[in-house]
Amino acid sequence: MVNTILKNNPLKTKDDVRAALLTMLTPLERHFSHYGQCYGSDTAQHGDFIAEIEAVLRPLFGIIPLIAGGASYHAFPQYLQKIINGTDPNHEAYWQTLPHEEQRMVEMATIALGMIMVPEHVWFPLTKQEQHNVYHWLNQINDHPIQATNWRFFRVLTNLAFKRCNREHNQERLDDDLKTIDSFYIGRGWYSDGNRPQIDYYVPFAIHFYALIYAKYATFDTHYPDLFFRRAKIFAKTYAAFFADNGEAIPFGRSMTYRFAHAAFFGALALTNTEALPWGQIKRLILQNLRFWFTQNIFTDNGELSVGYYYPNLIMSEGYNAYGSPYWAFKAFIILAVPDDHPFWTSTEESAVLPEHIPLPEARGIIQRDEHQSQFFVVGQQVPLWMSHNQAKYEKFVYSSHFGFSVSKSSLGLSQGAFDNTLAISEHDQFFRMRYGAEHYKVFSDYLYVHWKPWDNVSIKSYIIPLLPWHVRIHFIDTKRSLTLADGGFAINRQGSVSREISSDYCFASRENVVSGIWNLMGTQKPQIVQTEPNTNLMVPLTVIPTLFSNIGSGQHIHACAVLGSVHKNDHITTKTPTFNINNHDMIIYGHKKIVKIKLEV
Repeated sequence: MVNTILKNNPLKTKDDVRAALLTMLTPLERHFSHYGQCYGSDTAQHGDFIAEIEAVLRPLFGIIPLIAGGASYHAFPQYLQKIINGTDPNHEAYWQTLPHEEQRMVEMATIALGMIMVPEHVWFPLTKQEQHNVYHWLNQINDHPIQATNWRFFRVLTNLAFKRCNREHNQERLDDDLKTIDSFYIGRGWYSDGNRPQIDYYVPFAIHFYALIYAKYATFDTHYPDLFFRRAKIFAKTYAAFFADNGEAIPFGRSMTYRFAHAAFFGALALTNTEALPWGQIKRLILQNLRFWFTQNIFTDNGELSVGYYYPNLIMSEGYNAYGSPYWAFKAFIILAVPDDHPFWTSTEESAVLPEHIPLPEARGIIQRDEHQSQFFVVGQQVPLWMSHNQAKYEKFVYSSHFGFSVSKSSLGLSQGAFDNTLAISEHDQFFRMRYGAEHYKVFSDYLYVHWKPWDNVSIKSYIIPLLPWHVRIHFIDTKRSLTLADGGFAINRQGSVSREISSDYCFASRENVVSGIWNLMGTQKPQIVQTEPNTNLMVPLTVIPTLFSNIGSGQHIHACAVLGSVHKNDHITTKTPTFNINNHDMIIYGHKKIVKIKLEV
């Protein structure tokens, strides 16, 4: 459901943001129990015991900045008592010892954040025995190896907390973790999430977020703080393009249920007085994002944040998402720790001034944006198999702040597959597969290229040319198999009044001022509008996907299409459809405003 109190909150002042946080905290108070906080029946791969610990600690991402900013919260003593009980090995609510690297390390970050930012509220009020217990429970993080990902920052923050509270820390671990994190750096402010080809929102809401907190409070460090500040300033100039001016952000990658956590980076800039963009722009980026989220159906009937994106949806969730997981979103409330007289609060909001076209080779993609949406065209993002819906979340041709993306309920049929913005392939048996990984890829200034093999004896070379609100896809297919192809466009809301049109060369669906369509430019492709299974799309529960459908035999084929995803209904006029020519090893794509020349990869 939509929380009408939040929806009507103007979010103009610091008091407004405080009120918003308190509105979201209040429903959690009814769930205080002896052991933890349980306000849902869904669980995660780590089980109910750890899910309750997560539900206790993640709201502290909002509570700690609230207190650091000079406000109080009447239920904070209860949260503190849960920490005291959970770290006491003689208490029946003890959170137990860690056998190895696991989820409880993630949740240690909130306790560490409190010890770093407000030790006078989180640490010094404890008795010596309670301090001993908290320290030894947290210090387990130094006893185990941790994967080379953003998880290293949980240990960095824990050791920083120990230093802030005058307890023994592990300098060897701290040095190694910072060196490892530094090795993730790609350039232009961008990191990968570990030594793997994965770039997603863990860069802003984990790596940069924690790096800025470390940089602010690690006054003993003469090297990394300056480095982290400089990289954050560079990163902000391209990351801001992921946000449309209405506050929507591009959904891409895993952990989408953390929702407005993706705006937390801008709050961390304010906390650390890092003016990477004019303060009025930083202010609008985070507050407009919060305003947009608070108009969405993201709450349960009892007022808790649900698992899902624009609506409750377990289908798109991760194996590690339980009912308390969405409260990572509270990282965005870091702005409550920013002093009242800081220019972040005193400045007038203004829209970010950004280019319409941003090549972003560091993130393996290109961003295009206008006043209505941002689109991220991406290649080279293969991620581990254990991540749920990894192909849908990382390997589609484009991700839009307005249209989002869809996840499959199964690989059987186009309806259950919900194959938006991807080329789905089957052997005429209705079992479809899409791209997973690449033989080779390149990011050029005006287009993307990827060579991929759905089977060993099927080779596809795809060129993706952004021409917002259009883009062109050209597939060179060399196959030893007889195949069915389905090239899907953007998924669009099919609830209410939806206009649909299908001709021999194109199909599109439109509602109000939004249109999704796909045009055949080359190949024997038949347009059809696929009605997807409910709850496959992250934005809306019911969608249709304009799709080009074809059957091909063994041999070489060229298929091309123009895809439209627009918030300007007039943009579907076919006279604006991009076209292209092929001449030997060259292609020229003619868009409405732009011509792109391509040298074919051979």
